[in-house]
Amino acid sequence: MKFKILPFLLFSLCLSHLIIAQYAEIEQDIKTHRKGQLVIKTKPGQKVSIEQISHDFWFGAAISNGLAENYWSASDKEMYKAKFLENFNSAVTENAVKWLSMERQKGQVNYNTVDGILEWTDANNIPLRGHNVYWGIDKFVQPWLKEMNNEELELTLKNRAYDIASRYKGRFVEYDLNNEMIHGNFYEDRLGKGITKKMADWFLEKDPEAKLYLNDYDILTGVWLDRYMTQIRELLDQGVPLAGIGVQGHLHAQTFDRDALRRSLDSLATFGLPIRVTEFNMPGQRSKWVDNRKEHLTEEQEIQKAKDIVDYYKICFAHPAVEGILMWGFWEGANWIPASSLYKRDWSPTPAVEAYQNLIKKEWHTMEEGKANKKGLYVTDAFYGKYKITVNGESRLIDFPKQKGTLSVDLTK
Repeated sequence: MKFKILPFLLFSLCLSHLIIAQYAEIEQDIKTHRKGQLVIKTKPGQKVSIEQISHDFWFGAAISNGLAENYWSASDKEMYKAKFLENFNSAVTENAVKWLSMERQKGQVNYNTVDGILEWTDANNIPLRGHNVYWGIDKFVQPWLKEMNNEELELTLKNRAYDIASRYKGRFVEYDLNNEMIHGNFYEDRLGKGITKKMADWFLEKDPEAKLYLNDYDILTGVWLDRYMTQIRELLDQGVPLAGIGVQGHLHAQTFDRDALRRSLDSLATFGLPIRVTEFNMPGQRSKWVDNRKEHLTEEQEIQKAKDIVDYYKICFAHPAVEGILMWGFWEGANWIPASSLYKRDWSPTPAVEAYQNLIKKEWHTMEEGKANKKGLYVTDAFYGKYKITVNGESRLIDFPKQKGTLSVDLTK
């Protein structure tokens, strides 16, 4: 079989041209919203080295149950962990926390997979979001729940909130409270509109610091945006303690509508809540690769995928309300849309790996050195995140979060 080198050669030669602005001010927006001024105070003339360790912005991915279970080979599991750490700084449980996955049979609750994932993320300092506490889409509601009368159902929902909040108090950074409510809500249909606030209040009784998000799909395409906006207003009017807005990023087809993405983010930002793009795939759910799971992208399509990923990430990174984006799978061996993976089944990289890493490890990465001026100051613009600051061979780790804007670090003491 002949190896078609031209597309890959073209990709390597033209990578910089693939990373293009989708609107005139995008680079300035990235600088404005993702960088601040870092001021290092030391003695005049001393050498200063600044190395970014990680980003404040979430560049994350879903963690498959396979990481904590035993159906992968040892080599695949180790490679999965290594590639995750190489590419991502945050995570979300793909299936482990879902009630249907945890308690398919009444009273038989599987905590082992959740515990195994948390053990690994804790050990590697990866912030983890729990997806999801409830899911009221009819086909994802266990039959034994549907058989209950309303009083028993409400008590069971309360016990579910108490159980998860108590057991995992302080370990998940945030949770999706009740998934995809504008597309179906068995619990509200049975128990009335006030049930969502009850769910949140029950959870916060046992974990007062928990951050509870909404999460829904077909929002960033604009299709269900108005309905989602209405729902958010209604929940806020009811006093539901929403900590943030989750929007799934996989309802497009082979590519995506850049303008619709920006308009949707702008609209959601009016609530003043943080936004997470919670489930991203490229190509997406409306592409032919959802049903053709064994069909591979051509080399040309892989290059287009890389370009689309870069464009999507750039638009999200440039938007001040967005605090992170999480891929919904990155390896063909554990991805519901295999064609959207960064890595093939044999762990060979697709062109998207280079494009993605060029963003987060080069273009959006601060690493520099120089000397303090006559006033003993070294000043630079830096992406928000964690840093190692080294002066005359002595290093200090610091946090430079977005909330700071400007951070002064006094290394004279």
